[in-house]
Amino acid sequence: MKVSALFGAAAGIPWQSALAQTGAAQADAPDPKRTVQFSNILASQPPPRVITIPNVGNYKVLKGDFHIHTLMSDGQVMPRHRILEAVSNGLDCISLTEHISVGGVARGVRVGGTLKLAEQGDDHNWAYNLAKAEADKNDLILIRGTEVTMSEWHFNAIFLEDVNPLAASISDWRKALAIATEQGGFVFWNHPSWIDRTPDDDIIGLQRGEPLRFLDEVEEARAKGHIHGVEVFNGISHYPIALDWCNERNLAPITVSDIHISESERYGIQNLRRPMSLILAEDRTESAIREACFAHRIVGWAADMILGKPEWVEKLFVACVDVTASGRSVTIKNKGDIPMNLQVRESKYDLPPQGEVAVSYADDDKLRITNWYVGAFKPLEVAFTSLVGR
Repeated sequence: MKVSALFGAAAGIPWQSALAQTGAAQADAPDPKRTVQFSNILASQPPPRVITIPNVGNYKVLKGDFHIHTLMSDGQVMPRHRILEAVSNGLDCISLTEHISVGGVARGVRVGGTLKLAEQGDDHNWAYNLAKAEADKNDLILIRGTEVTMSEWHFNAIFLEDVNPLAASISDWRKALAIATEQGGFVFWNHPSWIDRTPDDDIIGLQRGEPLRFLDEVEEARAKGHIHGVEVFNGISHYPIALDWCNERNLAPITVSDIHISESERYGIQNLRRPMSLILAEDRTESAIREACFAHRIVGWAADMILGKPEWVEKLFVACVDVTASGRSVTIKNKGDIPMNLQVRESKYDLPPQGEVAVSYADDDKLRITNWYVGAFKPLEVAFTSLVGR
């Protein structure tokens, strides 16, 4: 026992692990006059996060983030590293949506004396082009996109063919959205609580402290078919009323990080509370993701909340649980990684990822999932008869 314990302890000594990487015997002590290399150990990354979410009928549930920035506009991370972050955090698809009107590397600041947009022919597809090979190598679906930010209102356009025509229309946001739509792009309104000031201190966007409202200009674009969704969660901010807008105005609810700094600085590593959009797609391809977005088969997941339209939130919930009935009690098993807060009348139950819980109910009771929202502070409700009888 003592020998086993000693060898077990020795196996955890860093220099022995380093020697093992080079093929040296574990029992050999290192020569203090020679260098012991730790490069393989220090460069190792945690394996990619595998997020478990069951299929919803015939649809695969893909994880995506369609609002991300890099050094090519005002972000702090290179495009290639956004790919590695996304893979590590278990995402299936992302879009690098650089501001077409914001400075940074893309506007002429050099990094290592090499990166300057003007030397790339002012090609606003540059971030996508830089990241595409790394995305393909890592089996991550990279979607071409941009953020239209030359107005009081910010919009993201994804599934674009070419960002440059939008950039050429920088003085006319209406024209830019029309071009995005002509290219088959999916356009959504960003962070509807946007507040900013122009250099002369005029307010653009909302007045500070003003309640959120669906702006007339955004409604104009929606009526033309140039707006297809609205962010219901951005970064660390949730906009409850935006879910009602989606239901009332036939828009897709979008959940994004809008990340500028590194993932580790913002959310840590492999954090399941990180905002992402769950796309219910026929297969794992860009065309299927695009089709799902336009069909509004997209549900947000952020800060332990699910945010979406009633039809798809309920179908996702039903797909994620197994229900076993016994009299007036059911055992509900969570088959996925999305946490659920359950309530029956005044009784509350926590159903963690991969966990299960026993719940009692009466004939007319409904199960409320209080962290799964289908409207502004409106939780999903499911009849027990439909759960037990399926």
